[in-house]
Amino acid sequence: MAAVQRLLLACPVWALEARTAQLRKADDRSGRCQYTFSVASPTEPSGPEQGQAASALRDLQRDSSAQRADLEAAKARLSSLEGLLRRLTAGQAAAPCDGREGLRGELDALRRDREQLETQARELQVAYGNLLRDKATLEEEKRRLGRENDDLARRLDSSSQEVARLRRGQCPQAHSSSQDAPPGSGEEVSKWNVETANFQELKSELTEVPASRILKESPSGHPENEEGDPGCGELVWVGEPLTLRRAEAAAGKYGVWMRDPEPRPPHTAETTWRVDTGGRDVRQVFEYDRAAQFLQGHPSRVHVLPRPLESTGAVVYAGSLYFPAAGSATLVRYELASETVRAERELRGAGYRGQFPYSWGGYTDIDLAVDETGLWVIYSTRAARGAIVLSKLSPESLAPERTWETNIRRRAVANAFLACGRLYTVGSYSSPEAAVNFAYDPATGRSEALRVPLCVRHGYSSALDSNPRERRLFARDNFHMVADDVRLSRG
Repeated sequence: MAAVQRLLLACPVWALEARTAQLRKADDRSGRCQYTFSVASPTEPSGPEQGQAASALRDLQRDSSAQRADLEAAKARLSSLEGLLRRLTAGQAAAPCDGREGLRGELDALRRDREQLETQARELQVAYGNLLRDKATLEEEKRRLGRENDDLARRLDSSSQEVARLRRGQCPQAHSSSQDAPPGSGEEVSKWNVETANFQELKSELTEVPASRILKESPSGHPENEEGDPGCGELVWVGEPLTLRRAEAAAGKYGVWMRDPEPRPPHTAETTWRVDTGGRDVRQVFEYDRAAQFLQGHPSRVHVLPRPLESTGAVVYAGSLYFPAAGSATLVRYELASETVRAERELRGAGYRGQFPYSWGGYTDIDLAVDETGLWVIYSTRAARGAIVLSKLSPESLAPERTWETNIRRRAVANAFLACGRLYTVGSYSSPEAAVNFAYDPATGRSEALRVPLCVRHGYSSALDSNPRERRLFARDNFHMVADDVRLSRG
C-alpha cells in the first residue's frame, strides 16, 4: 500500500513534467481490481524518474500479487466454509433420515417378533387341537372297550345260563290242554337233553340241515296241520327251536334273517337274507340263493344299502327289503332285484332311537312285520304314551292304510309278530320259560292275555318274525339263527 501512496504522490510531479502520463483503475472480468499506468515515451530519457517509476511499478506488482494471494486464500476459506456449510446442512437433513431408518428397523424387528409369536400361537393351537382329538379318540376307545367288556360279560353270563340250563336237562315243555295242541304234536316235539344239544350244535356249525326240515310246505305254499288244514285262527302252540347256524362275527349277536313269503324272480322261496346289526352304520345284507349256502355261510351276493338301517326291524316281502332308516322315523323300501330304493316315507309321530323300544333295547322302536294279510309296522308315539301302535302299510308306497292303538305297553314286551291278522307279543327275551303273553285282534279292537310257551334256547332273543309261507317264527337268539314251528287254530 505504501508503494501505491508513493505512486499517487508521484503522479502530480509526472503530470507537471509530462502531460501524457495516465493512471487507470478498473475491475477485470473475474472481479479483481486492476490499475493501469501509462506514460508517453519522452524524446530524451530521464534517468532518475524512470527508475522511480519502475520501482513503484514493482512495488505495485508485489502488492497486487499479495492481494491476489490474499484473495485466493479468501476464496479457499470461502469454499471451505461453503463445503462445511453443505456438510452441516446434509448432516442436519440426514439426522431425521437416520432416525427414521432406526425406527423402521425397530418396527421391522417388532413385526418379525409378532409374526414369530403368532406362528408359535398357531402351532400351540394346532397341538392343543390334536391333543383334544387324541383325548376324544381315547375316550371313545375307552367307551368301546367298556361296551365290549359289558358285552363279553353278558355273553359269559349267557353262556353260564345256557350251561346251567343244559345241565338241568331240557327246555320247559308246553303244558297246554289237548284242545290247545293239535293232534300228534307230542310226537313232533323232540326231547331236549345234553346229548342231543351237543349233537345239534355240532350239526348246525359243521354240516347241513336237510332242506326238508327247513322248508316244509304244502303244494299250495302254506304248511298244513295234522288234519290237512293250515288254519288261520289263534296261535295255540310254538314248537322247539331248531338252530340252523351261528353267526361268525361279533356283530352277529343281534340281527335278523328272513325269507320272502311271496318271492319275486329271480328269487325263490329258498332264498335267504341275513343282516347283522351289532354295530354302527349297518348297510350289508347277505343273500343266499340256496338253503345249503345259508347253512354253510357262503353268500351268493352282498347288498350294500344306500342308507343304514336301524336295529332288527327289517323284513323281506314281495321282492323288496323293508327297513327303518337309522336315526329317523323313515321307512324305506329297497327292491332287491334292481338294488334300488323304490319308496321312502316318514312314519309320522313314531318314536325312534330308543324312545319306545322293546324291553331289551337296541333302538327297536320301529318293527316291520309280515303275515298272511300283508305288510305291517309295530311302533309307538307320544300321543299313545308308549302303547303299541299297529299300522297296515301299502307295500308299494309305504303309506299307512289303517292304524290301531292298543293297550299293550311297548316297553313291557320283548318282541312282537303278526300271524293271520293278529298281533302277538312275547314277555321275555332271555328266560328259558318265555311265553307269548298277549294277543291283539285289530278286527275287534280287543286284546287278551295268553300263555303259549316259547323257548329262548340261547339266552338272548333280539328278533322274532313270522314267515306265513312256512308257518314258522324266525328268531335271532344270541348269535344263533333259529326257527320255531307254530300252530294256529282253524279260522
